[in-house]
Amino acid sequence: MLYLILPYVLSLALIVHCIKTGRNWIWVWVMLFLPLLGALAYTAVEILPELFRSQSAHRTARGLKKAMDPFGDLRRLEREAQITGNVASRQRYAEELTRHGRFGEAIAQYRQTLTGLYEHDPNLMLGLARAQFGQGDAPGARATLEALMQHNPGFNSPERHLLYARALEQEGNLARALEEYRALAPAYPGAEGSVRYAQLLERQGEHEEARKVARELLEQARIAPAHYRRAQRAWLDAAARLL
Repeated sequence: MLYLILPYVLSLALIVHCIKTGRNWIWVWVMLFLPLLGALAYTAVEILPELFRSQSAHRTARGLKKAMDPFGDLRRLEREAQITGNVASRQRYAEELTRHGRFGEAIAQYRQTLTGLYEHDPNLMLGLARAQFGQGDAPGARATLEALMQHNPGFNSPERHLLYARALEQEGNLARALEEYRALAPAYPGAEGSVRYAQLLERQGEHEEARKVARELLEQARIAPAHYRRAQRAWLDAAARLL
């Protein structure tokens, strides 16, 4: 009998803790409907990190929090942007909107920030181009990136370069896209640049050159640190499929 009652007693105690400490009320409903699993999840996310304060515990907690409330950060950043209205808060909100695929709203936020002293801010312009590309507006993204470089010629960003090549490819300007990928691939910090270059070569019928690029990438990956191979696994698998 004790084993049957214990999960409910534990959940009740944790619900009281949740309310008193001002935690997210979603936890209350989770622990009411899933007493044992909810109590374990609440303990792992809200209590253990405070006890251990370890980096791994915080990473686990952040992951579980996002799983429990995937829009929590978005709501918090929206409130900050509404209250402060400054460029930094709007930029953080726009970046989170982009991560959630709400590209039109992100574009509106970026356009509100790209005024006055920040009219040609390279990071804001890159964020705008990222949102435009995500919305399917490759010409708009390309134009934004060209304006970015016109006003910020010293701004070096691998992401900017890759996004520009992808926008050209999406527009159908494949010759220029190949040129950009060719220049980008050797120095890009990751496998994506080389793989996208090889994939476009393959689609253009340059099979041997595509295999050469993929083979060189995989050879370099074999001697790279294990954490690099783990992080780039999806792109390395895509390169292997080109051989």
